[in-house]
Amino acid sequence: MILNKANPETLSIVAKALRNGGIGVIPCDTMYGLCGLMGIGEKPLQYLKNREAKKPFLVIATLEQAKELAAEPLPQPLLDTWPAPLTVILNSVSGGTIAIRVPKDPYLQKLLEIVKKPIYSTSVNMSGEPTLVAFKDIQQRFESQVDFLVKASDEQGTVPSTLLDLTQKPPKVLRQGSFDASSIIASLS
Repeated sequence: MILNKANPETLSIVAKALRNGGIGVIPCDTMYGLCGLMGIGEKPLQYLKNREAKKPFLVIATLEQAKELAAEPLPQPLLDTWPAPLTVILNSVSGGTIAIRVPKDPYLQKLLEIVKKPIYSTSVNMSGEPTLVAFKDIQQRFESQVDFLVKASDEQGTVPSTLLDLTQKPPKVLRQGSFDASSIIASLS
């Protein structure tokens, strides 16, 4: 099912699909993402992407949800930065680490409010294949395999979020994306 991001009804349709365990393509604040609700969407996403279970998905969350998922209080420079196209790796309350992004996109913020849970997100591709960025390519490859596709523009974006590891001192950029994290690194080093 193809939905238009601009249609006000799309939010409730996507929220219902996610709460029912569905997975789909959502325009994120950087690129399109394959998404599923945290707690029930991980296995379907792993199966769809043919991805090994030990490789975790990043989590899109509200600031309050991010605080609940992190083992330690979030550092002030991060609180001053989010929401932004910045994904950070933090120690998780459940052990290990977790990659979290608090999106700036109003659509995603509203969706997170409605579903009341974080959302797993991953690049739109099969494991080991190039990421698809054009909606027509995404539709052609995944329409029959997902519950919904939300269209924003033909190419939502081509640069992913910056990935910053805050579990090490000094913090380290693991993937340079659309956000300049140098001020956060400087203040936490």
